[in-house]
Amino acid sequence: MKISVWDTYVQRNDGQTMHFDILVPSTCTNEQQIFDFGHSYLSHKTFDTGVLTAKECNFCHIEVAPDDVVSAIAMQGYAIIEMENCN
Repeated sequence: MKISVWDTYVQRNDGQTMHFDILVPSTCTNEQQIFDFGHSYLSHKTFDTGVLTAKECNFCHIEVAPDDVVSAIAMQGYAIIEMENCN
């Protein structure tokens, strides 16, 4: 499966910047839906964050997904890779 990687940086209320990728099927091009996936992910965090818009979330590239990402996308429509300050 080919996936689109959306590089995302969101300010936390403690001043740190979260960096994570939102992974969606490459056929998913609806930016609002991708932002909604990001909002869903952020809603499960135990800390408050700033906004997630086109300014914080940008298409980066397309790649072939590993099996665990394909499984996550099949279950919830997207996957997240946490990179920095996500916990």
